[in-house]
This record gives sequence, structure tokens and C-alpha cells, in this order.
Amino acid sequence: MSVSPRARVLVVDDDRALRRLALDVLAEAGHELLEAPDGARALALLRERPVDVVVSDLRMPGLDGLQLLAATRKLADPPVVVLLTAFGSVPQAVEAMRRGAFDFLEKPLPSPATLRRVVERAWRERRSAAAGAAAAEPARDLGLVGGPALDPVRSLVRAVAPRDTTVLIRGESGTGKELVARAIHALSRRSGRPFVAVNSAAIPTELVEAELFGHERGAFTGATAERAGVFEAAAGGTVFLDEVGDLPAAAQAKLLRVLQERTVTRLGAVRTLEVDFRLIAATHRDLEALVRQARFREDLYYRLAVLPLALPPLRERPEDLEPLVAHFLRDLEPARPVSLSPAAWERLRAHRWPGNVRELRNAIERALVLSGGGAIEPQHLQLEAPAVAAPNGPGEAGTTLRDLERRAILEALEATGGNRRAAAARLGISLRTLQYRLKEYGLAGRG
Repeated sequence: MSVSPRARVLVVDDDRALRRLALDVLAEAGHELLEAPDGARALALLRERPVDVVVSDLRMPGLDGLQLLAATRKLADPPVVVLLTAFGSVPQAVEAMRRGAFDFLEKPLPSPATLRRVVERAWRERRSAAAGAAAAEPARDLGLVGGPALDPVRSLVRAVAPRDTTVLIRGESGTGKELVARAIHALSRRSGRPFVAVNSAAIPTELVEAELFGHERGAFTGATAERAGVFEAAAGGTVFLDEVGDLPAAAQAKLLRVLQERTVTRLGAVRTLEVDFRLIAATHRDLEALVRQARFREDLYYRLAVLPLALPPLRERPEDLEPLVAHFLRDLEPARPVSLSPAAWERLRAHRWPGNVRELRNAIERALVLSGGGAIEPQHLQLEAPAVAAPNGPGEAGTTLRDLERRAILEALEATGGNRRAAAARLGISLRTLQYRLKEYGLAGRG
């Protein structure tokens, strides 16, 4: 991957041997190189002449990497900053990225090529910054329908879109995580390239690595032809990795390597391929809890959680029901006006919406079919009636354990768009158990 013209790169490290190693590695790429043994002298150099990329150690005596980063942000022509850190300083490096650093690399470096690739990406980022900022300027609603509760989301989308930083979108199933990812992509410099979405929870465990990283012909039984993975398919665009918390351990390790090295090795292949992509990940799980339980890699978590973005559930923004319903009616039935009866609106407002916006859209689409062209009534929505407390205490009159389990299964299928594997994960049961329960409750045709 070539970079033209050359970048002016400043290497800052108080360890002379490590500084010389970085300079030698970058010299092979043909960059114009400067060096400084500490943050104070680096800042003096930056004030004398413009620099494209700064590669700096995080921990240095005096002015450390974080302080140097803050100082560069005040320059008239700030450089792109890449930080080098030991593993114990990774949380601090992640915080630096939130403050404006481009990327971080852990020491010792995996390979000389890793440093060269990160500097090349940083150089491309600097050259495309103006175009990316221009792309992020339009003040439209980004397709995110709702009121003030979504204003922080809209602001963050516009702020992160011009940068290539990894974004982690968090929220319950059905809150619109893919819609937000598409908005970020649309406002980014990569908008003219592919947006490749993949749901980790929907891929059989044995096929996850082949789907993400690709495979060669004969790599496994059934691999009758070679296939590119999602990172190759993105080809300069954006990869949206939904339900990243469901990735098996082996795929987590390979994903971490792809994020660090920007290379991918297909299953059954020997050679590695360079890949150019921006990653947006999403999950409804508590990744911090999974890290504590040793079910999710801590180093991968820090790579993903650079810019977290939280989506509120629909039940926490009831004022958005009316604009969302109006939006869905226009989208699903553009040829005629459709109204809802007061009782239908009452049923919508009383519902808890475990499946969030996706469940609401499904309810409106179903009601349009069942209403036969007339006004939408409560029975057309086919939502569960609100729970009624029993006269002798809390609970639901006439509700058995089987009723509650059946309802939970229906809500999980609704929330996951009928995806049985994802519904089973949401319920905390195996896919086989879910299939047995569906048959037992006469729901075999659902999902």
C-alpha cells in the first residue's frame, strides 16, 4: 500500500533505542522523519514547523503523551497523533483516543509493518480530514426519528463520522443500532464505498471465522470455492459488526489481530491480505461483565470501546411514539392517510416495547394489514394487553408460569426479528430448548 506524497513524521520517545527502531522502520516507507527525546522538545519542534503525523510514547518524564496530545490540539495545524503504550496503559490510551488521538499500538510492536501501516492510515486520515469534515456538516435528522432524547446521539454521530475511529454502539435489541451505524457511514469519507453488515449472533459458531475473514477453496467441508470475508468485501468502506459480544473466543482473537494489523488471513490460506475498513461494532450485552467473567477479551474490549454510543430504549422516550408511528405509516402506506383510534393509541402507550422500535414497526405493519383499509383499532395491533394486578396482591390475575414463559418467547422472537438463534441467546437458553418450547406451545411456525 503506497503513500504519496511523503508524510513528515515526528517520533517522540525517551528511550533512545526504541526511538531509533521506530525511525528505522519508518525510513523504509520513505517518510521525512524528525525525532524528539521528550514531549517538551517535541512541542517546540511542532511550533517551528508543520508535521503530519506524531508517533509518541504515552509515558514519558515531564510532558507525557497525553499532555503532548492536548498541546497539539491547540496548534493552528494539528498533526495526527499515534500513541505507543505498554498493555497496562491501554485504558489510558483509549481515553487518549477519545480526546483526539488517531490510534494506539501496544509495545512491543507485533511487527515493523504494523507501525508502517498505522502511520500510513494516519497520513491518509490527515489528507482526507477536510473532505470528511465537509461531509459531516449537513444538519439533517440522519434518519433518526425522535425528539430531544436522541439529540445526544445525533450530535455524537456527526462528531465521530469524519474520523476513522472505531465506534461501539450499545443498546437493547431493536433500538436502531444499524440505523445509527449507517448514518455514521453516510456522513464519513467512506460513504461512497460499501457498508457491510453482519450479525455475529445469527452465524453458526463453526462458520463465524469463515464469514468474517473469508476462506480458500477446500478450507473445510463444503468450501467449494474461495470467498472473501466481510473485511475484504468492505473494500475501503465500513464494516458493521452487530452483536459483537456473541463472538466465540477464537474469532475474538482474530478480530483483535485484524484491528491491530489491518491484515486478514483467509481460512486455509498462507498469505495475508491488507484490508482498508472502518469498524462500527454493536451489542446489547454488558461487555464489561463479560470481560470480568473471562468470556470476552479485555484487549479487544479496549479496541472496540474507544467511542461508545448508547441508544435509549423506546420505553424511556414515550414522547417519540407519535413521530415514529407517523414515520412508519408514511413509509408503509404512502398512498393513503391512515389514522389510529384513541383506544389504539392508548394500547401503544401502555405497552412496554421489549423489542423497541423494531417491535413498534412490526406492530404498525401488522395493523395495516389487519385493519383492511380502515382506522387502526387495538385488536389490529395484536399487542399483549397490559398486566392487571390481582385483587389480593401483586401479580397478574389468571397468569400461570407457562403463560409467562410463552410470552417471554414471543417477545424475544419479536425483538430479534424472528431470529431463533438470537432469541435463544436473549432468553439464556439453548437453540434446541427454544425449538422444543416453540413446539410445546404451538408456536413452531414462528420465527
